[in-house]
Amino acid sequence: MSQPDAKRDVTASAKLLVLLLAFAWGFNWIAAAVALREVSPWSLRFAGAGIGASTLFAAAILTGHNLRVPRGEHLHVMVAGFFNVAAFQILSGFAQLSGATSRAIVITYSMPIWATLLGWILLGERLNKTGTLAFALCVAGLTVLVWPLFADGFPPFVVYSLGCALSWAFATVYMKWVKATIEPLANAAWQLLFGFLFIAAGTLVFEGAPRLWPLPGETMLAILYVGLFGVGLAHFLWWSIVGRLPTITASLGSLLVPVIGVTASTVLLGERPTVPDIVGFVLIFAAAACVLLQPNVKHTEMPE
Repeated sequence: MSQPDAKRDVTASAKLLVLLLAFAWGFNWIAAAVALREVSPWSLRFAGAGIGASTLFAAAILTGHNLRVPRGEHLHVMVAGFFNVAAFQILSGFAQLSGATSRAIVITYSMPIWATLLGWILLGERLNKTGTLAFALCVAGLTVLVWPLFADGFPPFVVYSLGCALSWAFATVYMKWVKATIEPLANAAWQLLFGFLFIAAGTLVFEGAPRLWPLPGETMLAILYVGLFGVGLAHFLWWSIVGRLPTITASLGSLLVPVIGVTASTVLLGERPTVPDIVGFVLIFAAAACVLLQPNVKHTEMPE
C-alpha cells in the first residue's frame, strides 16, 4: 500500500472514531439521566470520575503515552480540573435533576461562545464578526429557550446548565492564559484525577459517603457507562486521534454531541421539546457552529 493510501486509511478510521465518540458522549447524558433516578449527583460523579480517571490512566500507560506534567504546571492542571471536571460534572448532574436533559445539553453546549468572550476579556483575543454573530445568536437562543420557563417560577436548571458552560469555558481559557505546555492526553488524565479528588471531598462533606449500594442493575450499568465510556475511554480515543484530523473535521464531531444527546433524550427519555426549545436549540447550535467551524482555528477544550 502506498503512503498516500495508508494516510487516507488512517484519516478515514479517525473520522469514524470521531463519529462513534460523538455517540458515546451524546449517550453519556442519557446514561447519567438514568443513573440519577436512583443516586445523587455527588455519588454518580464520584463513581463516574473515579472509573473514568482510572480507565484513562490505564489506557495511556498501556499505550506508552507521556503523562508527565511539566514543572510548575501541577497547580494549573489542578485549577482546570476543579472547573472542567468537578464543577462541570456536579453542575450537570443537578441540571439534569432539576430540568429536562435536552435543555441542559443545549445550554451547556453554548460553551464555545463563552470561551470566545472570555478569550476576548482575559487574553485580549480579537472578537471578530463571526464571534459577535455567535454571541448574538447565543443570547437570542437562550432567551427563546428560557423565557417561557419563567412563567412557572425561576428554573434552577438554567443556572446549573450555564454554570456547566462557563466552568468548562473558564478552564479552557485558563490553560491558554497560563500558556500550559502539558500534552493534551496527559492534561485530560490529570484533570480527571484532580477533579475526582475534588468530587470525593465534596461527597464526604455533603453526603458523608457515596451511596452506591444496593442499586438496580440498570443503574449500575448506567454508572459504568458514564465512567468507562463517557469519561475514560472516550477522552483517551479523542485525544489520541484528534491530531490526525483537520480542525474542522474534529469540530464537526464536537457539534454532533448535542444533536445526538437531544435526539436520544427525546426518543429514550420521552422528553418532548416545545417550539421554543427547538428554536432555542437551533440558534444556540448555529452560534456554536460559527465558533467551532472557523477555518484555521485550533480548539483545545476537553470535549464532554
